[in-house]
Formats: sequence, C-alpha cells, structure tokens
Amino acid sequence: MTTALYTHPASLAHVTPEGHPEQIARIRAIEAALAKMDLDRRDAPIADDSVVLRCHPQSHLDMLRQSVPEDDRLVQMDPDTWMSKGSVEAAWRAAGAAVAAVDLVMSGDAANAFVATRPPGHHAETEKTMGFCFLGNVAIAAQHALEAHGLSRVAVVDFDVHHGNGTQDLLWEEPRVRFVSSHQMPLWPGSGERSESGAHGQITNIPLPTASDGAHMRAVYEAEVFPMLMDYAPELLIVSAGFDAHRDDPLAGLNWSTKDFRWITERLCDVADATCSGRVVSCLEGGYDLDALAASVATHVSTLKERGQ
Repeated sequence: MTTALYTHPASLAHVTPEGHPEQIARIRAIEAALAKMDLDRRDAPIADDSVVLRCHPQSHLDMLRQSVPEDDRLVQMDPDTWMSKGSVEAAWRAAGAAVAAVDLVMSGDAANAFVATRPPGHHAETEKTMGFCFLGNVAIAAQHALEAHGLSRVAVVDFDVHHGNGTQDLLWEEPRVRFVSSHQMPLWPGSGERSESGAHGQITNIPLPTASDGAHMRAVYEAEVFPMLMDYAPELLIVSAGFDAHRDDPLAGLNWSTKDFRWITERLCDVADATCSGRVVSCLEGGYDLDALAASVATHVSTLKERGQ
C-alpha cells in the first residue's frame, strides 16, 4: 500500500506577521522536501462542522468565523495566534485533512498518512485559540475515529517539544483515547506535569529536561511509552508530529537530531504493526527552523512510506 500526503494551497493563505515563527515558509520547505517522494497526494478537504463540534462548541466556531478580517489586516487572537482572511479556511482544511486521513487509513486505501497543513492544532483548547492553533486537529480526528468507525481504543502520541495542552483539554473526559505527550519542561505553555492524568487516568505526560538529547528520549520511550501502548493495543495510532525538539529549533531547548525523528517514527510504526495493522495518521504540529523542519519531515514521511509498503 501507499502513504497518503494531505496538503492544500489554503495553508499558504493563512498569513502571520513578518518574523512570526509559524509562517507560510514552513509549508514551502516541506513541499520542497517531499517533492520527489512517491506519495498518494490528496487535497485537504474542509471539515464538516458536525465533526468539529465533537470537540469545540458552536460558540468557538462562531467566534473564529466572526474574527475573520474583511481586508488584508491581521487580527491578533491571543499573544501568539493571528488571523488573516485565509485563516479560517486553512484551519478547517487542516482539521478536515486529519479526519479524511483517518477515513483513508481505516478503509485500507492507504497504509498510513501524513497531514502537512497549517495552522497546527495541539494547543487549541475547547473554547480558546492558543499557540498558533485554532482547532484541535488530532483530537477531532480521534473523536471521528471513535464515532464514525466504531473504534474503542485510539492512541494519540505527541512528540512536539511543547506540551499538547489543547489535545489534553479536548480529550480530558474521553476514556476511549490514550493520550501521551512528551515535551520539554520547563517550557511554554507550562502544563504537562505527570500529575495531569485525565478524568480516567488515560493521559500520560512525559516531561523531558531542558538540554536533554535523543538518547534520553529513546530511553524514556522504551521504558514507559512503548510498553504502555503495547498493553493498550490501540486500533488506530494518531501522531502529533512536531519537529521543534530538533537541536536547531529556535523556540526550545532539546537536542534531538534528524536520526531521532526516524527512530521514533520507526518505533511508533512497530507498535502500530503489532496492534492495529500498521494504521498511523500523522499530523504536522511545530518545527520552526526551516532546514531542520524539512529534513525531519522528509525523514518522518520516508519512514512511514518504507513501513507502509
């Protein structure tokens, strides 16, 4: 089978201020890195509101749509998140691509999938934009897998350098999803303590010390994350794939290398092969050094492709 790649030009219409780290150039760098790779390329569809409403209330959707500027001005939604006139379509397509990727992988028409869209999603809380994010893409995809495909055990693994506070918030009460987040601590947004375990003990936070490297990460995942996932035996594995733990990233202080992203992708695929017929849906989150992002995404996607064949 093939690896699917979801993209859309709308990601280039979500404009942020000059110098903002979550910029259009991120997608251009990824597109260039994946240009020669043989992938099942698909357009990101717009998510239906009924799917988004499984995670966010109507008031949040209304607020986002009402905030869209009519001209080329930029609207500041919170200290880090900006809205342009193309942002809502981009956000709805990012969520729609995550949902479509779940459908495609669950149908068996692709072995796995990578969603290369922006804005990212794992900081968006139930009624709050935050950290460059508008909608909780992976949480929406997980809820869709449960409701549309009748699954009872979905795992979401977030290896972005920042804690997936939005995903945690959106899945706090959901007993059918096991959420695991590894992240640098201390670091923005300040959440992600081990004591934050969800309403049903289904959330696991793995704080990683500042300046720790890939060897430390590998040891922690081998000791804690992979045994837990194997015991849980998910029917689908969803990944919040942030590449800002790379040592060259300007927004954080972990020291992972491109090889570490290959390793973690391979080991997550090992879990998926053993528990859910290799079904993996990966969604882009962070990664702000353009060269490191391009190299890390290329490694991540090429590994998915190799494992999906």
